[in-house]
Amino acid sequence: MMKSDIPYEKIVDVEQRGETHLGSQKFYRYLIVLTCLTTVLLILLSLQTLLVPLAASSSSKSPGQQEHHLIRETCTDPCRIALVESIPEGLVFNSSATHQSIYEAWLNLISGAQTSLDIASFYWTLTNSDTQTHETTANQGEQILQELGRLSGKVSVRIAVSTPSDKKPVEDIRFLVNSGADVRMVNMRELTTGVLHTKFWIVDKKHIYIGSANMDWRSLTQVKELGAVVYDCSCLADDLGKIFEAYWYLNQTKTVPSHWPSKYSTVYNKDTPMQLSLNGTDASVYLSSSPPSLCAEGRTPDLQSILSVIGDAQQFVYIAVMNYLPTMEFSKPQRYWADIDTQLRRVAYERKVRVRLLISCWGSTNPIMFPFLHSLASLKDKNKLDIQVKIFTVPSNPRQKEIPYARVNHNKYMVTDKVAYIGTSNWSGDYFVNTAGSALVVNQTSAQSTTPTVQEQLQVVFERDWDSSYSSEINHSTNNKYIC
Repeated sequence: MMKSDIPYEKIVDVEQRGETHLGSQKFYRYLIVLTCLTTVLLILLSLQTLLVPLAASSSSKSPGQQEHHLIRETCTDPCRIALVESIPEGLVFNSSATHQSIYEAWLNLISGAQTSLDIASFYWTLTNSDTQTHETTANQGEQILQELGRLSGKVSVRIAVSTPSDKKPVEDIRFLVNSGADVRMVNMRELTTGVLHTKFWIVDKKHIYIGSANMDWRSLTQVKELGAVVYDCSCLADDLGKIFEAYWYLNQTKTVPSHWPSKYSTVYNKDTPMQLSLNGTDASVYLSSSPPSLCAEGRTPDLQSILSVIGDAQQFVYIAVMNYLPTMEFSKPQRYWADIDTQLRRVAYERKVRVRLLISCWGSTNPIMFPFLHSLASLKDKNKLDIQVKIFTVPSNPRQKEIPYARVNHNKYMVTDKVAYIGTSNWSGDYFVNTAGSALVVNQTSAQSTTPTVQEQLQVVFERDWDSSYSSEINHSTNNKYIC
C-alpha cells in the first residue's frame, strides 16, 4: 500500500509516535552523557580530596621519603678554571711555574659578587687574634675579613662553619654576623664524630673556589696552599651548592638523614661526570664529598673518588698531601685503615704505575706516619717497584718559628696521567669516614687542546715541588728528626 492510500489521521499518528520515539532516544543519550560527566567529576573531586592530604604529608615527610627525578643536562657555560696558590714568605722556587695567589683570587671573588656568597669553612682566624701578636703578614687575612664584612651588608652572605671548640676564637664570626652575614654552625662532632673540614666558596651561583686554604691569615702568607677557582660555570656551582645546602640543613637537625632529600641529589659522579667546556677544552668533571653519610643519592664519596682516580691511572700517580696515614688517626682504640695504601701498592705492583708521594713535615707531624712511609718507600728498594716518597719542609727563620700552626705544605691534591684531583682533606681514615670534606675531579685527556690542561698544570706544580731543595727523599736510612 502506498503512503497516499493511508488515511491522514493514521499518517499523523504514526509520524507523531516516531517523533516521540526519536525524542526519547535523544533524551536517554543526553541522560547517559550527563551521568558519565557527573561520575567523572565526582571521581576527580574524590581524587583531589585524597591527594591534598597526601601532598601535605609528603611535604612533612622526613627527607629520605621523597621521590625525585633528575635529568642530566648539557652544560653550555663558558667555564674557566685557574689554579691558585699560597706560597709562604721566604719560600723561593727556581721555576717559572707560578699561579695567582689565593689572596688575590679571594679579593676578586668578593669584589665581583653581585647577589650571593656561600662559604663552607672549618674555622675563622683571619685577624691574628688567636696568637695575640702583631705579625705584619696577617694584613692580607685582615683585609679579606674587612671586605667580607662590607659585602655582608650588600648581598646575601651565608657561612657554614664547624662548631668551634673551646680553643677556637670566634671574633671573626661575631664580626661577620654583626655585619649582616648569616652564619650557621654545624656540630659535626655530635652528628658524625668528625668536623666540618671543607673549604670552598660559591659566588653568585656561578663562580667557585675549592682547595686546601682555611679562612686563616696564615693560609695566605705563612702556609703553602693550593686550590682552584672556576669562573662562569653555573652548572658546576649549582652542584657544589647542593653540598653547601646539606651543611646548611645539618645546623637544624640532631641526626644525619638516613636518606637525603631529592633536592640534594645529583646525577654527576665518577660514572656519569658532567660534560662541559673548561678553558675552551672538553672536560669531564664531578664533585665528590665525605663522609658517605653526607652524600645524597648520586654523589660519589670522596674515598671512592680517590680510589677510582688511582685505579684508572696508566702511567703515574703523584700525591701531595700534608698527612698520609693508613690509620684512623683520631680513633680510640687505635684502628688500622689501609684503603688508599692498598690501592697504591696494587697499581704499582700489578700495572707498574709510577707512584710519588710528597708528604709534609712540621712541628705537628705525627711520628707514627714515618714507619708507614718507610714501608711504602721500601718497596722500591726491595722489590724494584717504582714508588718514591719525599718529605717537603717549609723553612723558617726565628721569627717565623714563633708563629703557631704555620710553615707547612698544606696541599691536598693528586694528579695522574689522566686526572686532576683537588681536595680539602688530609689522607687518613677519619677524614673519609667521619669528617666533612669535598673535592673537584677534572679529566681532559680525551680532548685535543692547544693550552695546558688542568692535569698538565697540576703536574708541573708537583714536579716543581718534587725537584725543589725543600724536598728530601725518605728511605730506610733516613733519620726523621733531621728532616722535620
